[in-house]
Amino acid sequence: MRYTGSDWKRSRRLGFSTLETGKELAKRPYGPGQHGANRKKKLSEYGKQLVEKQKLRQMYGVNERQFRRLFMIALSSNEVTGIAFMKLLESRLDNLVFRMGFARTRRGARQLVNHGHIEVNGKKVDIPSYLCQVGDVIALREGSKDLKVVKESLDSVAAKYAWVEVDAEKLSGKYIREVERKELPQEIAESQIVEYYNRKL
Repeated sequence: MRYTGSDWKRSRRLGFSTLETGKELAKRPYGPGQHGANRKKKLSEYGKQLVEKQKLRQMYGVNERQFRRLFMIALSSNEVTGIAFMKLLESRLDNLVFRMGFARTRRGARQLVNHGHIEVNGKKVDIPSYLCQVGDVIALREGSKDLKVVKESLDSVAAKYAWVEVDAEKLSGKYIREVERKELPQEIAESQIVEYYNRKL
């Protein structure tokens, strides 16, 4: 089941900014609830692995079934599993729509895709989990180019990402290369996630 609660509470519970802005933890860098500031619990090794998995899964807004499926694809690749896994998550259509600035959050990007506003290489794709390939062109469909929410997002988004290029006037972008590990949050220990799933195989 996909999480639908507060992104801020979720981030504070994990001690990690799932929105990648840091705003959720700026004022209250502790867990939610009445005793959040005083609640310190020593985690087991399994508990640490579970937290790392939740950080990554909730950052991308992916349900457990899809998350595990991508892990299995990464496991069979020739790359280091953890890095291959993060590259796959980054190549999801909803994530790239977010990275290109067409939506302020991944949740908003997922809605754009679900509602049929996005095309890949000129063809409508309404599956948020669609895995894009380097070179794919992602754009707003012709009938969706007047969407106010997209224009507001492009005007407000300051971050630019080196693995995508965007033409704000044409409302299109291109996935130009795979992301590098150093370009993703360093607070995530992907090796712990690999260990978590290896225990279950």
